[in-house]
Amino acid sequence: MPDQSSDNSTPAQHALDFFLARQPILNREQDLIGYELLFRSAAFGPANVKDGVTATAAVIAHASELGLSNVIGNLQGFINVDAAVLLSDFIYFLPTDKVVLEILETVRVTPELVVRVRELVKAGYVFALDDVVAESAEIEELLPMIKIIKIDVMEVDPSKLLKLSVHFKRAQKELLAEKVETLQQFNDCVTFGFDYFQGYYFAKPMILQGKKLEASKMVIMHLLTLLVRNVDNGEIVRYIKRDVALSLTLLRLVNTPVYGFQKFIDSLGQALIVLGRRQLKRWLQILLYANTEKDKSALSPLMILAATRGKMLELITAKLRPGRRKMSEMAFTVGIMSLVDALFGMSMESVLRQITVSTEIREALLRRTGFYGMALKLVECTEQREQDQEEMQRLLSELQLSADDFFEAEKYAFEWGNSISTNNVAQPTGMSMAPPPSGYDDDDDDD
Repeated sequence: MPDQSSDNSTPAQHALDFFLARQPILNREQDLIGYELLFRSAAFGPANVKDGVTATAAVIAHASELGLSNVIGNLQGFINVDAAVLLSDFIYFLPTDKVVLEILETVRVTPELVVRVRELVKAGYVFALDDVVAESAEIEELLPMIKIIKIDVMEVDPSKLLKLSVHFKRAQKELLAEKVETLQQFNDCVTFGFDYFQGYYFAKPMILQGKKLEASKMVIMHLLTLLVRNVDNGEIVRYIKRDVALSLTLLRLVNTPVYGFQKFIDSLGQALIVLGRRQLKRWLQILLYANTEKDKSALSPLMILAATRGKMLELITAKLRPGRRKMSEMAFTVGIMSLVDALFGMSMESVLRQITVSTEIREALLRRTGFYGMALKLVECTEQREQDQEEMQRLLSELQLSADDFFEAEKYAFEWGNSISTNNVAQPTGMSMAPPPSGYDDDDDDD
């Protein structure tokens, strides 16, 4: 870790020297239970990606400036730690009830390290072993202090994977499969007894030939089209009435305490006036991803990912194109719609044949081209466990967005996405949150 004795920067400034990647971790029911947080150096050059983990200690030292609760909400944060971090006092910046410490596979197990891990377990910290691909004497030495074993399913033959899972299950350890990229891999790991799963299999569509949008989803998509066409409220209300569940949900939304009305809003016309067209548009976009079939308390990873993408794109656009709200609105739509193929189990081309979008949105979604396409690619970089640092820097340069501004937009978007999931889409604008970063236009009033 660099010597900070001669560093005159403030902790907040120093924290902005890092990008943050956040990858979802799901349970067997495919509910979101946490994120692996990966910190990357914002300095130019791909070599810094490989050195990112060694900078974790510096990031932990500024955890309070980072705002860990804003990034992970009420979930768990899985954080990589090496020997230097484990043996330092920086580790105590992390709250014991919010993090799982992942001991890297490169860490050499020494008597000193074993003693230190035992001390931290007594202090309340939970440990995982990262990138396990085989049994070893070093793993067995640490095993009594470890709760979770992370196995890289891409690096282990399926026959050996079963043997490994049986071994660690006998030791009463929880298993986390990482780099799960297909539904088949997920199903195999469920069969093998894995408890948690990390990867983007849930965001990759299973294409079904000839599939049509469900009726309720089609209503929402058509309503969004009507809003884009700027039709009058009467036509919108008439269309909402076609879906009883949507009508009831809208009335419930405007009658929540967050709006503070003394009188109950009992008509869809009043509800639309109270909510406003801009808010209605956002609410409908997010509602697409809400999982209505499962327990209301369950977190939909697809919904949170889509909401976070939308907000991050909106903030980036507001920063780069100040005062041009229509562009920010379009950016939010691009982010939300970037996962509709996974949502509907259809190719993006098939989805866009059934709904109406502008040419700019279509090009961004299909080809990741144009201003919105570049911004979307940049946001997608923050979701990958192994980031392409060179590509991130290229996109930042082309968009003329500073690393500090991107970091601020990212943190705020994470908080906003978490608030959406916590409130079950009943608070679509993040009204109870802190104001957005300085310089970002996040005015939620209607035009």
